Amino acid sequence: MQQELVDRKKWIGQSRFLHALNFCMLLPGPEAQQLAIYCGWLLHRTWGGIAAGVLFVLPSAVLLWGLGYVYVTYGEVVWLAAFFQGLKPAVLAIVVAAVLRMGKKSLHSPARWALAAAAFGLIFFAGIPFPAIVLGAAVTGWLGGRRWPGQFDSSAVGHGASSERAAVDDAAENVSEQPGWRRSLRVTGLCLVLWMAPVLAAGIWQGWDGTLAREGVFFSKAATVTFGGAYAVLPYVAQQAVEQQGWLGAPEMLDGLALAETTPGPLIMVVQFVGFMGGWNHPGALSPLMAATLGAAITSWVTFVPCFLWIFLGAPHIERLRGNRAIGHALGAVTASVVGVILNLAVWFGWHVIIPKGQGVDVAALLIGIGAFVALHWMKVNLMLVIALSGLVGLVLAWV
Repeated sequence: MQQELVDRKKWIGQSRFLHALNFCMLLPGPEAQQLAIYCGWLLHRTWGGIAAGVLFVLPSAVLLWGLGYVYVTYGEVVWLAAFFQGLKPAVLAIVVAAVLRMGKKSLHSPARWALAAAAFGLIFFAGIPFPAIVLGAAVTGWLGGRRWPGQFDSSAVGHGASSERAAVDDAAENVSEQPGWRRSLRVTGLCLVLWMAPVLAAGIWQGWDGTLAREGVFFSKAATVTFGGAYAVLPYVAQQAVEQQGWLGAPEMLDGLALAETTPGPLIMVVQFVGFMGGWNHPGALSPLMAATLGAAITSWVTFVPCFLWIFLGAPHIERLRGNRAIGHALGAVTASVVGVILNLAVWFGWHVIIPKGQGVDVAALLIGIGAFVALHWMKVNLMLVIALSGLVGLVLAWV
C-alpha cells in the first residue's frame, strides 16, 4: 500500500498514510484490512471504503477456500506434504523479515526501542494480554511525548514529510465526512446488524454448541479484543483454536499459515482456514464440505465486517485530530510496541518449525528458512518466487 498509494499513484500523502496506519494499529482486528478501508474512505467516502475493503479480501477468500479443499482432500499425499514442509520455514523467514522491516520504519529512537523490547518481554515471558500492552504503550507515548517529544515524534518514520503531497491530501480532505451523533448511530446500528445476523442464524439453526455458532462467537470476540494486525492476532487465534476449541491441530495451523501466505490479500485470511477446518473436522449433521464452507464463510464475515464499523465510526474523528502531536506520539508508541509482538510470533512460529515437537533441530527447515530470509531481506527476491522455490526444495528433499 505504501508503494502503490503513496509512492507510485500518489493518491495519499505520506504523513496522512502513516497517521491512518498508526490509528489502524490501535484498533482490534486485522490492521491491513482496516488500512485498506481507511484509504478507500479517504478517497471516495463510504462507497470507496466498502469497495476497497471488499475487494481487498474477496480474491483471497475464494482462493483459500479452494486451497483448503485441496488440502483436506489430498493433504496426506506425500508430495503435497513435502511441499508444505518447504513452505513453513519460508513463512518463518517472512515473519522475521516483517519484524526487521517494521522495526526499521518505527524504531528510530531509544524510547521506541525500549517500548518494543518491553512489549516482547511482557507478552513472551510474563504472558501479559496484548490489549494491556497496547494501552500501556499509548499512555507512555502520550505522557513521554509531552516531556521528551523528540523520542516519540513520528516525523522520522518511513520516508518522511518530503513525500507529502499537499494537493492529494487536500483532495482527500474535501471528501472527508464530518462526525456527528446521528451519523455514528446510523453506522453503528447498520454494522452491528450485518455483523451479528449470521451468528444469530447459526445459533438458532444448529444450537449455540454447534461448530458454526461457536466459530461465529469466537471470531467475533477475536475481532474486538485482538490488536496489532495479523502477526499480533495469530498467537491468540492459534492457541485458542488448537488447544481450547480443538478445531484443528498445531501442524494444520502451521499449514494454514503457509497457505495464507501463498494467496493475495491479508495474512489474517488464515482464520478462514481455521473456520474451514473446524467445520470439516466437526461437521455435525452436515456434509464435511458444506460444514467447512459455512465455517469459512462465517469466520471471514465476523472477522472483516467489524473493520468497516471501526473505520467508518472512527476515521472522521481521527482525521480531525491529525495535527495533534500528543495523539501522534501515542499512536507512534503503539506502532513500536507492535514490533515486539511480531517478534513474539516469530519466536513461537520458529520453535514449531525449526524444533518440531521439541525433538531436536530440523536442519533442513533451518537451512530453507535461512535461504528464504537471505533472498527476501538482502537479495529482494519476489515473495511469491521465494515461496514457490521453498516448496520445491521441500519436494526435492523428500524425493532424496
